[in-house]
Amino acid sequence: MNKKKIIVPLILILAAAVYWVFFHKDKTLKFIPENADAVVIIDVKKLTGQYLFSLITHPSEWSGSPTKDKSSVSFKNSGIRVPDFFQIFHVRDSKFSEWYSILELKDPQKFIKFLKSRQFTDKGNGNFQKDQIFIVIEKEYCIAGTSDQAFESIKKQLLHTPQKSKWNADQLIYNTAASISFISGQKIRNFSIEVKDDEVEIRNNTETEIFNSIASRLQKKNHFLEMELDAENVKNYARFFNKSFVDSSDISYLRASADLVQVNDTIISYEYDDDFNETEKKTIQKITQPDYIVEFQSRIPGKTWEYFHAKKWINTQNQFTAIPFQPNTISKTNSRIIIQSTRKPVSLSPGIKENYMLIRNSPLLFSSLKTLSETEKKIISGIDHILYVNKAQDYRITVKAKKGELPLILRW
Repeated sequence: MNKKKIIVPLILILAAAVYWVFFHKDKTLKFIPENADAVVIIDVKKLTGQYLFSLITHPSEWSGSPTKDKSSVSFKNSGIRVPDFFQIFHVRDSKFSEWYSILELKDPQKFIKFLKSRQFTDKGNGNFQKDQIFIVIEKEYCIAGTSDQAFESIKKQLLHTPQKSKWNADQLIYNTAASISFISGQKIRNFSIEVKDDEVEIRNNTETEIFNSIASRLQKKNHFLEMELDAENVKNYARFFNKSFVDSSDISYLRASADLVQVNDTIISYEYDDDFNETEKKTIQKITQPDYIVEFQSRIPGKTWEYFHAKKWINTQNQFTAIPFQPNTISKTNSRIIIQSTRKPVSLSPGIKENYMLIRNSPLLFSSLKTLSETEKKIISGIDHILYVNKAQDYRITVKAKKGELPLILRW
C-alpha cells in the first residue's frame, strides 16, 4: 500500500483532533444570572494550551512534583464536566466578597467523594463547606461560592427555570486566557486578563507606553504602600465601604504612604490564686501594624472636617477613628486634611500627578496572614508588588511576581 495514502489521512485526522481538543469551543454561557453585575470568564482550552506549551519548554518539570500525593483525585477527574469557559459571577447588591459559579456534574457521587477527600464538611441536603467555600449539589449541577446567601435565587434563575442564554463568550472575552466584565444595564466594560511569564495583567486597553512609563517612575518609591487618587478614583474605591463618602465629604484628591512595622501588644488577663485573690497577668505578643500618612485635598476643607465630625470619626483627642490602626492625629489647613500615625513619622513621597496604587510585598505582611492555606501562602510569598494605574478611561492592574526559573503558570 502506498504510504502517502496512509500518512495524509492520518495527518488530517490528527489535525482535526488537535482542533477539536484545543480550539473548538462551545461559546454559549449558560450560567450567568440576569442580576449579575460582574463576570469572570476563564478560557479553559486556551489556558490549558498555555500550560502545556510552558511545560514542554521546561523539561525539568516533566517528572511532576515529587511532593504530590499520587492517590489524590484531581479536579478534572472529580466527576465534573469541565466546560470550555468557566463562568464566575457577582450578584448585584451583594457583598464585594461574594462570588459564585455553576458547574455541570457527570457523576454527582464521585464529586461528593472528591469533596470529602478535600476535607469539605457535609452539612446535609447536598450542602458542603470548607472555610469560606460553600457548595450545594442540585441533581446534575453544583453551585459554588464564597457565600451561600444567593444560592436559592441562583437555583430559581438558572436551574429551576432554565431558559435560552443571552450571553456568548465573544461578548465578554477575546483571545485572552481570561477576562473580567462589569455590567450596568446594557453597558459592558471588558478587561482582559493575561498570564505572562512573571506577571498577571488586567487591562481594558492595549496601549502600553504610557503605563510602562508610569510604572518605571514608581520603581524609585520604596514604601509598602503608595497611592495618588483623584476624586473619581476615590469614589470608585469608596463604593466598597460607603457609597456616599466622596460626595458628602467633597474630597477631590488623596495621597498616602505607609510602611509595615512589628510592635509589641500587651494583653492583660486576670487569674486567681489559691486564696481567690485576683492577680493581673500581662502577656506580650508581636503584631504587624502600619505607620502611615494620608492627605486629603478638598475644595471646601471645612465641609470635609464637619463631615468627619458628623460621622464621629474624630474624637476629643483629635484622632481619626475610622482608621483602625491607632494612635494617630488629624489636622486641617486651608486646603488639606492630614492623618498621620504618631508612632513613627512617615513622609509623603513626591507626587507624580497620576492615578495609581502601589503595594509592595513584605515579610511582615506574609507573617501576619496566618489563616491562609499552604497554596495561598506560596502564591502570596511569590508576589513582588501589585500596581493599579488609571489614565482617563484606561485602566491596568499588574500583579508582578518575583523572579523565578519557571513561568507563573507552572509555579502556581
